[in-house]
Formats: sequence, C-alpha cells, structure tokens
Amino acid sequence: MEHFDLIVIGAGPAGEKAAAKASYFGKKVALIEMAEQPGGAGVHTGTLPSKTLKETALFLSGKNDKGIFGVDKDLRRNASIDDFYFRRNYVTTSEVQAINENITKHKITFFFGRAEFLGDHKVKINGKEDLIISADFILIATGSYPFRPSNIPFDGERIHDSDTILNLKRFPKSLCVLGAGVIGCEYTTIFGTIGIPVSLVDTRDEILPFLDSEISSALVEQMKADGISVIFNSGLDHIESPEKETDLFKIHLTTGEILEVDMFLFAAGRSGRTAKLGLESNGVKVGKREAVEVNEHYQSSLDYVYAVGDVIGFPALASTSMDQGRIAVTHMFATDGFDKLAGIFPYGIYTIPEVSMVGMSEKEAKEKGIEYLTGKAYYSNMPRGKILGAESGFLKLVFEKKTQIVIGVHIIGIQATEIIHFGLTLVESKKTLTDVISVAFNFPTLHDLYKYAAYDGLGNLSGHKIK
Repeated sequence: MEHFDLIVIGAGPAGEKAAAKASYFGKKVALIEMAEQPGGAGVHTGTLPSKTLKETALFLSGKNDKGIFGVDKDLRRNASIDDFYFRRNYVTTSEVQAINENITKHKITFFFGRAEFLGDHKVKINGKEDLIISADFILIATGSYPFRPSNIPFDGERIHDSDTILNLKRFPKSLCVLGAGVIGCEYTTIFGTIGIPVSLVDTRDEILPFLDSEISSALVEQMKADGISVIFNSGLDHIESPEKETDLFKIHLTTGEILEVDMFLFAAGRSGRTAKLGLESNGVKVGKREAVEVNEHYQSSLDYVYAVGDVIGFPALASTSMDQGRIAVTHMFATDGFDKLAGIFPYGIYTIPEVSMVGMSEKEAKEKGIEYLTGKAYYSNMPRGKILGAESGFLKLVFEKKTQIVIGVHIIGIQATEIIHFGLTLVESKKTLTDVISVAFNFPTLHDLYKYAAYDGLGNLSGHKIK
C-alpha cells in the first residue's frame, strides 16, 4: 500500500490548488478525481462555462454595441447551438490542459476513480483497478451537485438543473427558471439576452436578497426592460408534462398561475457531494445539505481529515475555495503562506448587466446602527460609459457620515465584476471619500465612477451637490 503525505479527493479549483501547494513544499501528494477530466464544477458545469456563455450571449445579441457606431449587425442572429457553445468548449478544453500541466509540473500522483474513505488514514480508489492508498492527511474537495426535488421530472432534455442546462441540443423556444439566486439570475439574463422568452419565478419578494436593495431592484427593472417576466412570491406546485414532445409543459405555480413553456430550469440550491464517500461511518460529521462540518482551519471532526470548497457550503465561490485549499495545507503542514481567508471579499454576479459588491449594504449599515450616507455615479454620465454605449448602470458608495470612510461599494453595469476590485481596496483599507477623489485615474475609464460617486457623497454630506 503506497503512502502519501496528503490525499486530495476532488480535482476542482479547491483540490487542485491545495495539491499544488502541498507539492510545492515537498510533500508527496495523491489527487483523486472521479470525473473523466479534472477541473470540477469551476471548469465544467459552473463558474467558467456560465461566464463564457454570458459573453457569448452578449456577442450574439449585439446588446452592448447595438447602434453605438451607427451600424446594426444582424448576421449574428442565425447562430446555432454549436455556435453558442463554441467559446465555452474552447475555454473548458484550454483550462483542463492547464490543470493537467500544473499537476504534472508539481509531480502530483493523479488517480481517476471514485474515492471511498475507509478510516485509519486510508482511502480506496474504485477505478479501472481498485487499490487502497494511505496518507498522513486527507482533504475532501469534492464540490457540490444541483439539488433535485422529487416532484420535478428531470430528464436533461427539456427539464434541467444547472448542470444539464449546459448540454442543450437546441435553443429553448421559451424557458421558465425557478429560483432567483445567483445561478438562476445568470441563466435568466443569458437566455433572455439572446431573445428567448424567459419567466423567472421565486418564492421571495426580491431577487438576490444579499445585494443592496437598490441594486437588486435595478437588476429586476433591467430584466423587465429586456422582456423577462419576473414572478415573485410564488413557487412550483407541479409540472404537467405534454403528451407530444413538440407540445409545451404546463408549469403550475402555487399562486394558481400556469406558465406554458418549452423548457424548465430548476436553480434553487446545491448539496455537498459527500454521498458514498464513507465519511460519516468513519467519524466525519456531515451536516445540512450534505456539507462537511469544519472548524476555522477547515478540519473536520476527525483531525487529520480536512474539507474545503463547495462541499463545506458558504461562500461556495471558486476564488474562496482555492484559498481555502491553500489555507488547509498551511495548517496541516505548518508551511509558509496565509493561514486565514480574507475577511472581506467581493461578490461577482455575471448577469446581464453584471452586478458586483463588497462590504456593507445600506440595510446592513442600518442594522448595525451606523450613521451613513451614499454617493452615486451613473455610467451614462461618464465619458467612457458614453464610448461603450452604457445607457444604464451605476456605482454606489456607502460611507460613514462622521468619518467619510467607505464601508460598501455596489455596482451594476458593464465590467462591474472587474472594477469592483478598486472598491475592495477602499473598504479593506478604510479609505475616505477624500482619498477616493485624490486618486488619479486614466482618462477616460470606468473608474471615474468612483471619483464622481465620492463627489456626490460629499455633496450629500454638505447639503449641496458638487461635481
């Protein structure tokens, strides 16, 4: 039986980065993956594919450049489903190649097969040839899978979850999306942008409730302007399947409303991929939605077994999952490197338009009893915004009234997920409005939004507007 310093189960973003770091520090590492290729949901069914499809939808629709150069191009509108997936396939293939090269470069021993934890530092690999290996430490990084309620007749053809929606054989004629979380909103706007009639249904009275309410409302208004039907305070009662494949499904909602659509997407939650791993039977506690319970060091209830990434639940972001993997390795082997996840990190939601935020919303500031004010700047008023044809979108600063310290940044619009990172440095470093306006940006850039939002904030603070 071969022995390793570390066995990593799962070759997604968290597992790959953890394995690479341990190997970098001279540890003998085994990496086990049950899928045909490494990369996990981040590469194959989640992060990168959906973000690539968002860019593809924008290109095919011409939404961001329609008429701004005086010419409208219609030749993209006849794109096929293969055209829709072309760039996604390229990005996926390219990333898999990069991951394989990284595994080889770090001399990580790679196994294809389904892992089963046997306890006593041992893992069985069920593959072409079953074998048992052991290690000083074991890291669970198996990710998550879409939650599937039993009352939904998933078939991967017309009734989809967030994984199977990436393998369409044709475009839907119409689509109902249940769940107005990040995944649901992203796919709603992707398909809505390419001209497919979409209905978005959610049991709550708002989408993405963790967002600043003004940003959330602006995104809903943009969805409606794009022809998307948003139905709040309603859930799924049942789905009535058609007799013929060419007929429409009848989606019966709890309000009594019936939607007739070609396809249906359930996007309301994911569960940790821990089934059949043998964790609980060998002393590893698994909690709600099959997520592994861990402490601040990502140790499970069994001290030599760690878990990171989507399999432990919130925040379930590729960026934080990678760092969790690195932090777990730092703790188990006492290596150099950071030993704690960043206390402040941005959220990026790749809807159309993009939404991104860092720090406190107005609601959070109120709940904490902070006396605050806001400042806003609009894309349409910025020279760079005019060049890009950005007719909507804005940046909002939330700041403490007494100190003028920026405590939150909220953006909706083109490249929001890119320009949020300057906002991250403001919140992390507790910068003031004066600090913001004293920064010299390239001109013209979208970062001017920060400067003019700060000026607007100073105007609100003084009682008169300053440009």
